[in-house]
Amino acid sequence: MQLLSLLLFLFLVWQAVGYYRKMRLWKRVSSMPFPESYEKALGRIPHYRLLPDDLKNRLRPKILYFSQTKEFVGIKTEVTDEMRAVISFYACLMVLNIPGECYEELSTILIYPYDVVAREIRDNGGIYSEERLILEGQSAGDTVVIAWNEARRQAYHLRHHNVIIHELAHVLDFENGAADGVPPLERSRYHRWTRVLYRRFKELRERAGKNREWADYKLIGAYAATDEAEFFAVVTELFFQRPKTIKTHFPDIYEELAAFYGLDTAKLFESLD
Repeated sequence: MQLLSLLLFLFLVWQAVGYYRKMRLWKRVSSMPFPESYEKALGRIPHYRLLPDDLKNRLRPKILYFSQTKEFVGIKTEVTDEMRAVISFYACLMVLNIPGECYEELSTILIYPYDVVAREIRDNGGIYSEERLILEGQSAGDTVVIAWNEARRQAYHLRHHNVIIHELAHVLDFENGAADGVPPLERSRYHRWTRVLYRRFKELRERAGKNREWADYKLIGAYAATDEAEFFAVVTELFFQRPKTIKTHFPDIYEELAAFYGLDTAKLFESLD
């Protein structure tokens, strides 16, 4: 019993020390001037330029905090302020209005200069084959991989796809312990979320599997039919990249994402779509 009490005490002390360090760092970055190099990079991002000043002011210290609490590691490339600023911006924009601290388990961001070539072994009825996959990004446990050539191009020149948003959506998805397309939600929203998104996922998978008429589902695309986790990551990309379009064609999905992220992106980024 005494041992359990001691372990509990030590755990609480460890938690308190961690909280104190976070608060001290937050206080420090909140009083720091925002780096000109960061502002220059963000000024090239259409999403950032459209934000009202009050949201930019809320984001800047969060961007600095994120960039200083995550380890950015360059693989055959040097990590620059531009990389830190762009990746941190999207990370913080996505969770700007989500209560509590997000990305706690995320510790490392690996940045490759170009697309990553990965090898995957497939088992087809006992016949094994090796396939080469070209990846723009990947999420695995506490690490996110980003191919900078694609991430930079997608950030500065708005496209259907955004690898930073996609991979960070996977991180948010896993915060409840499973990559199942269901991020941490208020209990009151859980059943509606699963009903709406799972139904849409099943409809997409049916069309992809039977090669049926795509209709509106062409907007989401076949890759999102891989599994529920990819579906969530893809529709999150659309929520930020083509918000008016997804709101028009899938208002139920848009409503769930707007409630989760706490943002009306169709209004906020109206001129981008």
